[in-house]
Amino acid sequence: MKREPESEARRWLLQAKHDLDDANFSLEGERFNLACFLSQQAAEKALKAFLIANKKDPWGHSVAELCETASMKDSDFRNIKKHAATLDIYYIPTRYPNGLPGGIPSEAYQKEDADRALSICNEVIDMVEKKIGKVNI
Repeated sequence: MKREPESEARRWLLQAKHDLDDANFSLEGERFNLACFLSQQAAEKALKAFLIANKKDPWGHSVAELCETASMKDSDFRNIKKHAATLDIYYIPTRYPNGLPGGIPSEAYQKEDADRALSICNEVIDMVEKKIGKVNI
């Protein structure tokens, strides 16, 4: 079933906000690696929501690349790209032991990492919501 871009974009943004809520829950539970990963996921899905709303292909998982694609439609995304790109470092190493030179992800990330990831993610979601409208969870 093919959905209208606006409806599909709202679904993606709603899931992004649920992922953000889960990231906050993980932070409270001191699961810092998971909070970082979920922050990356939430920002990725929010950017995809913007792209879908604007009838652009939301291909890929890199927040930096999705910001670049979004900036073709709205230059504000170019302004946050460098900052938001930080979330890309949380895509693989937060989950897989072989993504790190030693140790395991659950021991490698600290509260400061999760706080930073959540802050950046909130910035991305706030921008997308200003562009396509808020959704409530």
